Amino acid sequence: MDDEKPILEQAADAMSSAANATTDAAKTAVKKVRKAAKKIAKKMTPRKKAAKKSKKAVKKSSAKKSPKKAAKKARKKAGNKASKKAANKKAAKKKKKARKSKR
Repeated sequence: MDDEKPILEQAADAMSSAANATTDAAKTAVKKVRKAAKKIAKKMTPRKKAAKKSKKAVKKSSAKKSPKKAAKKARKKAGNKASKKAANKKAAKKKKKARKSKR
């Protein structure tokens, strides 16, 4: 190191250069990981032909269902969601009360 610079300044320079090196290394690692993830995503995605076939199959099955059944299913789902939300709210209130009683 330089004899002209004070020791504190030399140490600060060394620390900052080390920090810069680690940030650069982290950035390159992130870039490599993203690139690899993109490659894997390309391999994993289904081909366009397969996607078209599945859409057609879904359309046929939905056309066969009567509108009454579809409406009934939708109501049932909505009811289930509402009951789950209510149950979650009750559980949250019980937890709050338990915490308060511990104090």
